[in-house]
Amino acid sequence: MTKKDILELKKRLNKTDCTITKLCGCYVDGNKNKILTLSETFLNLDDEEFYKYLDLSRKCLSGTVGNNLLQLEFPAAEEEPGGRQQFLMGIKESGLKNEELLDRFYDLVIEHYDHVGNYLILLFKDAYDIITRTNDGLKLDESEEVYDYLLCAVCPVTLSKPGLGYREEENRIGARIRDWVVGAPDTGFIFPAFSDRSSDIHSLIYYVKDAKDSRPEFVENVLGCGARHTAAEQQQIFSSIVKKALAPIQEDTEDVLLQVQESFQEFICPDEEEIYEETAPVTLTDELIEKVLAEQGIQGEPARHIKEGVAREFEAEPPALQNLIDEKALEKNARKKEEAQLRLQVQSLQKELAEKTYPDSFDVMLRVNPEKTPYIKSEIIDGQKCLIIPIEENEQINLNGVATEL
Repeated sequence: MTKKDILELKKRLNKTDCTITKLCGCYVDGNKNKILTLSETFLNLDDEEFYKYLDLSRKCLSGTVGNNLLQLEFPAAEEEPGGRQQFLMGIKESGLKNEELLDRFYDLVIEHYDHVGNYLILLFKDAYDIITRTNDGLKLDESEEVYDYLLCAVCPVTLSKPGLGYREEENRIGARIRDWVVGAPDTGFIFPAFSDRSSDIHSLIYYVKDAKDSRPEFVENVLGCGARHTAAEQQQIFSSIVKKALAPIQEDTEDVLLQVQESFQEFICPDEEEIYEETAPVTLTDELIEKVLAEQGIQGEPARHIKEGVAREFEAEPPALQNLIDEKALEKNARKKEEAQLRLQVQSLQKELAEKTYPDSFDVMLRVNPEKTPYIKSEIIDGQKCLIIPIEENEQINLNGVATEL
């Protein structure tokens, strides 16, 4: 699954190109009770509702691939009769018309979706007639296959905020009537996955709004897939491993962590010529982490704890180095270094100025435009020897650092 695959699906979810045929859902309260279920022919919805539901579906295709959007594979056991993949396949093939399967799905979500408050479970049924593309991306008027899929969005429902409003029936300003508002989905999925412009029934696309919490219980128990860490979670885990290992010997663990991340950046783009080449992501290997730790002078027990922690936490899936780098923190740290360097330069210049002295033998020092030097002369005026400097009209004069007019 690539960003290009996601964009191809997402751009179809508009009034003109939308082919969603069916919408079903279940509204659940904070006590896990089913308040109502809905079943609608999607294209028959009023425009206002149509666009609102369409927007909710689009949200499940938003965010970053590898962070908010993960491609999860089904274990072989889940593709057997009774497995989650077979269960989702049955819901899809029924066209969202099998109420028993839908109720079982709603119950599964209610049991394993960790949320305090009300929420709405939505299921969309769509079929995308994939048009053949040439190597240069141009479309041809023939179909490669029909991508038949489900899209699920789980949306928190919250009570609107209290406030004042105009009460038209009473023609007065009064307390606004509060109602329950469906928010953007925080969890969702698309089954089967859309990968390389084709259907992949062995995996699905999983969406999570908060990349720092991928909801592993939902992934494992509702979808039957092995949980995967998002890029944000991988960064958190790695940072925690490094800080915990360094804490007994290092007061400022954050500074050392940033230095390790800077080393990772050098491995991602070792020279400018490779920046523009499309290459596979550089992943964290045992050899690489050992080399970076040695470069940063991290040895002994701290190094051992870091290597063991990395091996333990990332055994199933070595992370891409890019996922372990906090770009914002590194940019902030780079600015701090630049500011510190500028302060040192200013201090050095100030020190040079303060230490700069002139010989005591001179009582008068002049600094004039070299063109005036031939015209400077001395004369005795009222018995006092004076230095005469000719001044033309509108010439600028600076006396001991002060602009002066004569």
